[in-house]
Amino acid sequence: MPGKDIDRVKARAAWATVKESPVITAIAVAPFVVAFGLVWWLVGGFAAFVLLVVLGVVVVVGGKLRH
Repeated sequence: MPGKDIDRVKARAAWATVKESPVITAIAVAPFVVAFGLVWWLVGGFAAFVLLVVLGVVVVVGGKLRH
């Protein structure tokens, strides 16, 4: 089905950015790591894992709704 596949050009461009400049990747990922660590510290490991799963679902569903 069209629209269900990962756009290979965008995926390769993203991977090239990660390989060329890992600092940009670290800056982009840092807020999620900080939120995960903060939840882990305040509430515990299980709640941090649930937050990680919920954020993953939001990203996947949000990406599907935009297209």
